[in-house]
Amino acid sequence: MNDRELFEAYKEQVYRLCYYMLQNRGDAEDVCQEVFVKAILADKSQIRELRPWLLRIASNECNSLLKRRKNGWAKETLAYLLSRPRISNSVEENYDQRESRTAFYELLSRLPDKIRIVVILRYVNELTVPEISKVIHIPEGTVKSRLNRGLGLLRKMADSTGKQKEKGESLGWSSSVKMK
Repeated sequence: MNDRELFEAYKEQVYRLCYYMLQNRGDAEDVCQEVFVKAILADKSQIRELRPWLLRIASNECNSLLKRRKNGWAKETLAYLLSRPRISNSVEENYDQRESRTAFYELLSRLPDKIRIVVILRYVNELTVPEISKVIHIPEGTVKSRLNRGLGLLRKMADSTGKQKEKGESLGWSSSVKMK
């Protein structure tokens, strides 16, 4: 089957899948075009069933677009919230922000080195999992597990710090007294 016949035979099925996943005609057309470009450029000698193969490519492309759209929306919202002018920028607010930042860096410094580097690369440098994998020469699965472990450890440390603080305040101690 040549490329033209492939396109004519499956264009409606691929488009329908894209349209129902993306709920947008223009996006569905764009993704459908990407699917056939990938299919034409790919080596089809090992492919037994073309239809499931094309639909899998379409599904993956749609999921990638949806993920990019979601991440883009989150980044835009964060950028908007960070760029909004603040109504009051009191000394107390500045102190609280500095204290929170210091507490976070202190928690981060308590992570094991292998986990800390992955967390820093992901959330401070904003690298993706594949990029982190290439930077520190470990498999992507290892990057994901270290990220998961790091976030879990940070959550536990933050919870225990918060509980210690509450315990001290309920006993009438100031926040400068540390619990052991």
